[in-house]
Amino acid sequence: MPLGHRVRWSVLGATVAVLAATVVSPSAAAAAPTPLYPAVGAGTQLLDHRAKLAGFVEPEWYEANIPFVDLPDQTIEDTYYYRWRTYKEALKYTSEGWIVSEFLGPVGYSAPHGGIVAAAGHHVYEGRWLRDHRYLDDYLDYWLRGSGAGPKPATDQLNENTTDWAHQYSFWAADAMLARASVDGRFGFAVDRLPELEKQWATWSPQFNAELGLYWQVPVWDAMEYTASSYQSDDPYHGGEGFRPTLNAYQYGDAKAIASLLRMRGDRRQAKDYENDANALKAAMESHLWDADAQFYKHVMRDGNPGREQLEDREQIGFIPWYFHMAPAANSAAWAQLTDPAGFAAAFGPTTVERRSPWFMHDALLGCCRWSGPSWPFATSQTLTALANLLIDYPAQSSVDRDDYVRLLRGYAATQRKNGVPYVAEAHHPDEDRWLYDSPGHSEDYNHSTFNDLVLSGLLGIRPQEGERARLAPLVPADWDHFAVENVPYHGRNLSVAWDRDGTRYGQGAGLTVWLDGKRVHRQADLKPVDLKVKTGRPQSLPTAVDDLVNVAGTGFPSATASHTWPADSPADAIDGQDFHLDVPTTRWTSYGSPNREDWLAVELGAAKPVSDLRLSFYDDGGGVRTPDRFAVEYRNAAGEWVSLPGQTRVPPTPERGRLNRVLVDPPVTADALRVRPVRDDGGAVGITAFQSWR
Repeated sequence: MPLGHRVRWSVLGATVAVLAATVVSPSAAAAAPTPLYPAVGAGTQLLDHRAKLAGFVEPEWYEANIPFVDLPDQTIEDTYYYRWRTYKEALKYTSEGWIVSEFLGPVGYSAPHGGIVAAAGHHVYEGRWLRDHRYLDDYLDYWLRGSGAGPKPATDQLNENTTDWAHQYSFWAADAMLARASVDGRFGFAVDRLPELEKQWATWSPQFNAELGLYWQVPVWDAMEYTASSYQSDDPYHGGEGFRPTLNAYQYGDAKAIASLLRMRGDRRQAKDYENDANALKAAMESHLWDADAQFYKHVMRDGNPGREQLEDREQIGFIPWYFHMAPAANSAAWAQLTDPAGFAAAFGPTTVERRSPWFMHDALLGCCRWSGPSWPFATSQTLTALANLLIDYPAQSSVDRDDYVRLLRGYAATQRKNGVPYVAEAHHPDEDRWLYDSPGHSEDYNHSTFNDLVLSGLLGIRPQEGERARLAPLVPADWDHFAVENVPYHGRNLSVAWDRDGTRYGQGAGLTVWLDGKRVHRQADLKPVDLKVKTGRPQSLPTAVDDLVNVAGTGFPSATASHTWPADSPADAIDGQDFHLDVPTTRWTSYGSPNREDWLAVELGAAKPVSDLRLSFYDDGGGVRTPDRFAVEYRNAAGEWVSLPGQTRVPPTPERGRLNRVLVDPPVTADALRVRPVRDDGGAVGITAFQSWR
């Protein structure tokens, strides 16, 4: 399907109205509509993409954005595609551009527009594999230059130790920025933000203890309240201040990343300063947090601990130094704890504290959120990333191997299930097949971890590099006869890799084959690591667009009303910047239960705006709310009458279930109110998850 006719990158119209309308002169109208998605470009066609996306809403978005995989392990593969769906749901358009959300909606402790910095590093690592760079461009700028970097109250509930939202929780900002650039090859974007990255790093200085050479942090502001560490303080929720592997490893990783970016800018002297800071942190970590007897990194209490003794308990955070290549090779014995039945091993694990700890599962069944043993996707993501680094980038060791990685990844995938279908919430019981922390209307499709980055950079071994090269080092099981990853957007090129033991799966020959932009560039008979030259391609120039209907806060303008709304839904949810297709109220507007034969949804903009590109996403639960058979889009004219928008071109011509509806208006019309009237021939209920007006 030609790119200009694909169906979406927000949500397209149904029936729209615009106030005080004015037709814009043809000279002011765009010569051609803005493409909805980035162009994929030349690549391979090994896999049946349509089959992989069966049942997905707006499959064109995935086709344009994600790397496609084909895996012998169906549980891992199904979870992979599911997690791209949850990531797409978490993309929220705001008045500052795109951010990546954590929950279905904002919570009381979130930054402006609902951002929460706790998992921002995970969001960047996961989203770095998308072809459309605008999502993470906006999101990184939100935390570094936008309201996410703005002031916040220094209160007990919002972190009394910091005064801006980007430091409410620990965050590995520069490391994530460089990791993202190492995939898309746009290092200039990262270098340009060096002043903000240096400020982000330096702003942690009030929590630096010069005597120890380490930072202190409170477990809750590592996003992990009620831990084995905090339970050993006088405040299990907001207590337990201490020197931890978390923030110190994050600051190490950020210092190393800033040094790399400074060298790219040609500032080797300042880069050396950051390298020295990183090395000093590493030495202090080894001196104070590494328990040589227990062979593990541990928490050291800041207060009431003049001897700076480590706690007895091993917590999962002790694996984090390997995430940033901070731990020396000599410390690899720590990883024996990952598979130890008395350590972190669990059917639905790893656990967040070792089983031998007296705090294991302490109060964990009393309700969210207690990180004293439950399996936590946030921590599992960090541990598996660290494990992949150990197995691929460190010298050989005897504590863990690739089979352990695959087993843990498969277990992590199997954990993400509920009632037999893919599902992720906040925390899982380590030994029972049930989510412990899973609040209806809040925890569904919880976006607080990675999974697809683990598949791509770990299991399939695509190791992003800073130069014009790529490294492949798969961790797949030795008995896998095939796997493929297709059209990975890497350094402005499309990278495809296929393993076909006998050449019968993909028909491209036996062994490991690599393609760039659809052309074969490498073949080998085995799965040994290989380094490849990848000349950086020309980055796509994607236009900046604005949605004039979005209102994340739900106050003021734009404002949405409807002729009828099911009590659990809201017209405002159609213009909240997100597009959820979940059977969960608070994510859509529906007319369910309406006595009317026909209903409408209207939006008052508050000021006249040009209307040229409307996008509507209809909700269809397969039951009482279904895709309309047709819809009208209207504006309100100067006389206060609702009339049809002139010059409409619709894609698709009539609504189709699971497709974005786009209404192009040519020439554009200036208006301050829009209305949509979706109609079912049988008079049944309709719904809208997103209604947008882009320019």
